[in-house]
Amino acid sequence: MQGIRASSTLTVYHDGQFWVGVIERSEDGQLSACRVVFGAEPSDEQIAQFICARWRHLRFSETVVDDAMPKSASNPKRRQREIAKELEQRGPSTKAQQALSQEREAAAENRKSAAREKREQEQERRFELRQEKRKQKHRGK
Repeated sequence: MQGIRASSTLTVYHDGQFWVGVIERSEDGQLSACRVVFGAEPSDEQIAQFICARWRHLRFSETVVDDAMPKSASNPKRRQREIAKELEQRGPSTKAQQALSQEREAAAENRKSAAREKREQEQERRFELRQEKRKQKHRGK
């Protein structure tokens, strides 16, 4: 019986205005991501408190297939070299960026459809109001 392979990575970087954290969660070959804006540069203690206090409230994106998930346990020294190499990289992975952009597109589509529905309901309400006014005018004669 195989166990569930899961890992999480938090990448904190400065985007020019704010300090941003991108959390990548990978479970059984599926990657999802979450973007968090910290504002001022967070300390290690603040990051640890954030993760402990707000992990369950984070809204992760829809999952995408993660090809980079390690298939088996590797040599500890090799794993340590891989971690050091990842720490030298700047910014989140492209898979995380892809997951976040899909989430943004889905949110934009939802906003558009909700606005369209609201606009149509308002037009229907105004039409009914005009019809009612017209009937009231003719009843007076």
